[in-house]
Amino acid sequence: MSASAMCQDQQWHRSPDRVSAEGIAALPVMLEIICRIAGLGIAAVAQINDDAWKVCSVKDDVGFGLREHDVFRIDAVPWQEMHTHQRPIVIDDAGDDQAIRRLSDSERFGFRSCIAFPITLSQGGLFGALCAFGTMPARLDQTEIRGIFRQFAELIGLQLDAQRQSSGPSGSPSDDTVIASSRDDEPLATVIEHLPIAAGLFTPDGQVLLDNPTLRRLLRQGRIPGADFGTDPRWAGFAADGTVLDPREHPFERASRGHVTLRTRFLYRTDDGFERWMRISGLPLRSRTAPAWQADPPAPAVLLIVEEEHEVERTADALHQSEARLQAAVDLIGLSPCDWSPVTGALNWNSRLKAIWGLPPDAQVDRSAWLSAIHPEDRPRVEDAIARCSDPAGDGIYNIEHRVIGIEDEVERWVAMHGRTEFEDGRPIGFVGVGLEITERKREETIRRENEERFRRFAEHSTNVLWQANLESRRLTYLSRALRHVWGVAPEQLTSIESWLATIHPDDRDTAYRTVERVGGGDVAVLEYRILRPSDGTVRRIRDTFFPIRSEDGRIRHIGGIAEDVTGRTGARIYLVDEHPGSRQALLSLLQPAGYEVQVFPNAAALAEIAGSLQPGCVILDMEAAGPESLTVAKALKAGGLSLPVVMIGRSHGDVGFGVRAMKAGAVDYLEKPWQPAALLTAVSAALAELRTDTERSQARDDAKLRIGALSPREREVLEGLLAGGTNKSIGRALGLSPRTVEIHRAHVMEALGVKTLPEAVLMAARAGVQPTRDL
Repeated sequence: MSASAMCQDQQWHRSPDRVSAEGIAALPVMLEIICRIAGLGIAAVAQINDDAWKVCSVKDDVGFGLREHDVFRIDAVPWQEMHTHQRPIVIDDAGDDQAIRRLSDSERFGFRSCIAFPITLSQGGLFGALCAFGTMPARLDQTEIRGIFRQFAELIGLQLDAQRQSSGPSGSPSDDTVIASSRDDEPLATVIEHLPIAAGLFTPDGQVLLDNPTLRRLLRQGRIPGADFGTDPRWAGFAADGTVLDPREHPFERASRGHVTLRTRFLYRTDDGFERWMRISGLPLRSRTAPAWQADPPAPAVLLIVEEEHEVERTADALHQSEARLQAAVDLIGLSPCDWSPVTGALNWNSRLKAIWGLPPDAQVDRSAWLSAIHPEDRPRVEDAIARCSDPAGDGIYNIEHRVIGIEDEVERWVAMHGRTEFEDGRPIGFVGVGLEITERKREETIRRENEERFRRFAEHSTNVLWQANLESRRLTYLSRALRHVWGVAPEQLTSIESWLATIHPDDRDTAYRTVERVGGGDVAVLEYRILRPSDGTVRRIRDTFFPIRSEDGRIRHIGGIAEDVTGRTGARIYLVDEHPGSRQALLSLLQPAGYEVQVFPNAAALAEIAGSLQPGCVILDMEAAGPESLTVAKALKAGGLSLPVVMIGRSHGDVGFGVRAMKAGAVDYLEKPWQPAALLTAVSAALAELRTDTERSQARDDAKLRIGALSPREREVLEGLLAGGTNKSIGRALGLSPRTVEIHRAHVMEALGVKTLPEAVLMAARAGVQPTRDL
């Protein structure tokens, strides 16, 4: 403390008013009420003179730092205003006004909201102020709050007057007497009426003078709460040592005798049987007109304040539970609280954070040890982050992830640090934060990046189109580079599921749409469909494998697929169903050297299970190995319209109808065992040739439909007339055109169909299903 401050403090010690103020026993109750009313957490009574102000009594529920006997200069704006004009000060929000936000420009106590009412003496002089402070904005400028502060400031002023008078020869009253007006005046009624706790003013014989609604709910026939011992079973009082309260020690009885009694415990039983712990305080109030030194002053009225103890305990319990939950969350996540003093360099770490730095739990940590373990490649970033969070011009946030090499174990770990620096007078004075080891997360991120890079490379070099779509937004979120080759367009030209469906042949579009919906429900599907390449209009056949992509919550928000261009496939693939090793090896030895790719199935059921996803090819089915299922599977493959012709082999044992039944079941050929190699190769070649022919016919039909679909309505009418054998003249008469106009349309039709002769045009139209006109 400075010399001037010490001198001031000595002057305060000689002040009788200060001693009188500190002797007011009711001040703690008043300040507690003030804290509740203002909702600011700290209230005080301060004495003010020309140069300074001193704290006489204080209630601090928020750790504001103000203490009794603290002395401050009066150079701050609110106190200068109070001292000069003796007017109340009400500040809801001081904002950025530093002159107002500081109690003194030489001290470190800052506030955001403040309310203070002058305490005046009977001669009109100023004693000091009843005040409350808050670190956040508050709604203080209200009639009810002003009224309570005004009344309490008046009560304190009256007590000081009484104590001054008691120093005369007539004697002095009890040190804990509170003197105030007990008449039924409006200010006191307003105070009691608007208190958030039960309060009331009673005559010495227990009659109610003033009460508020909260207290009225606790009264029975207007009697004092808990005062009727033995007759009112709802109230039971207890002394500080837990014994039953002596009726003479009831707060009302003590206040009637002029003593202040604070927060005596009572157990209150409601009419419906519930029990609640209450606290009752009693304050004596003498008449303002009666001097305290009067030989036979009238008995004081009694101010009773009744609080529910449960509210206080519930707040404390909630705080404890909150702290417990916070600690549980810290332990569950693995957070390590830490703090650092930029002024002294002192660090406070828990054992978990020390372990990340490769240190034992009892190791001492300082700034040098902290920085020495940081990975050399990350050290510049860390130092830059420290500089930023220590800069008063910034936000003080420290948020960084970096590597640490253990000081003693030399193990490399990743840590995430987050915290905030506190500033005072433009200087960093403290830092509070948390640390979290993220080594495993970083390792998983590295693996994920490597996997994504491998997938990206695979996708970029794959001849198949890899794609992904969001079912909720209907957006295509990924398309591989092969799309340019297969679809003939850039990935950015297909942006949605709808734009993809628009490229599919109209005859296959509905099936593709339903497949998307089915896969969105969780199924995996393989679908062959045709596309009309947007770039050149050609038809290509696509085999697409659709699959659902589930998120972490199990929902399917995305689907993906692998689209393969199978337009030019010849069908040189064999699917062999034969479970006998010797027979199977004989077939493989024949087919593979002939250039066929062979896929073996142990039984017919295994083939049938995935038949829908197989590429076109010939099935060789050993009826003896497959058993009765062979005919059923052959029928299913034919009924499904799959490009899988079946060649059956087996022994008829003289049954002439055996082969016939095989052919009726859907087989394209039947060979009797023991089969001849040449015969088997011929049967397979014929089946694949027919498959290629069907494919070519299908492609020709698709191409014809596409070309004819591009004709104008008039050109199609001319084509239909040509199919009917009409000439330019007859077609012109039927359509109302001149022969020359028909000839021009005919030339356009030939060009659009890509043919040179009329028979070629007629053949293409027949493939596409165009019917001749009947009007010729």
